[in-house]
Amino acid sequence: MTIAHDVAGDGPAVVLLHSSVCDRRMWDEQRDALTGAGYRVVRPDFRGFGGTPAEAVHPYSDEDDVLALLDELGIERAAFVGASYGGGVAVGIAARRPERVTALALLCAALPGHEPGPGLLAFDRKEDELVEAGDLDAAVELNVATWLGPEAGEPVRERVRAMQRHAFDVQLAADAEAERAGLEPVEGDDPQVDPGAVTAPALVVSGAHDLDDFKAMAARFAELIPGARAVELPWAGHLPSLERPAEVTDLLRDFLRDSGVLREGGAAPVSPAP
Repeated sequence: MTIAHDVAGDGPAVVLLHSSVCDRRMWDEQRDALTGAGYRVVRPDFRGFGGTPAEAVHPYSDEDDVLALLDELGIERAAFVGASYGGGVAVGIAARRPERVTALALLCAALPGHEPGPGLLAFDRKEDELVEAGDLDAAVELNVATWLGPEAGEPVRERVRAMQRHAFDVQLAADAEAERAGLEPVEGDDPQVDPGAVTAPALVVSGAHDLDDFKAMAARFAELIPGARAVELPWAGHLPSLERPAEVTDLLRDFLRDSGVLREGGAAPVSPAP
């Protein structure tokens, strides 16, 4: 199965991998700015998010799905930008297939194999309780309250509500269909990853208002990935690219330029920030 995606622009490839609270629509502002700066931007939806159906029966790998998509598009090498869960997928690709990654930017990324702390465990328990009780509206609001920082206004909160509710609906429908067929629902894999195997230039971004788990994961990434540059955003929660999109876009554009991604692709000059 080819996962849902869109492609825009010309030049060196940049792949934007979404959080599990969102889908590829979380990158709308970054897509437009990066295509204007001379990049070819690819935005996939993982299984069960956005336009990609959920897979509730057969084991799969989000890393493999993304690489298969790039193969189909004829993209051998790309820069990867990953938010939260998508950051974990990006690290897995960069560690296992370093020849395919020109640069790696992690925004409040998840570290595969991380042992959850009290804050993340409490969130997971509460979300499970609400979903099992069928109160999806409350589960959505829990996600919005947990993952967006104080900079996020109501329009951004509404965007996250829509993306998270869609994910719940798609995934729960697939689980119900599998159960009716007498099958045990499956999830994508969460393999162990060695961030020390990453060879690409790396930017590790954390939010001061994020859960302690993700701040600890960012610190671990910065420690383990050779030469990684760490940045903490004092205003940010867990989804900084939605909370202050222009500021995060500038940060990413500068990182890609400084990492030589544009020069490597031999593409157009960087255009001014919008």
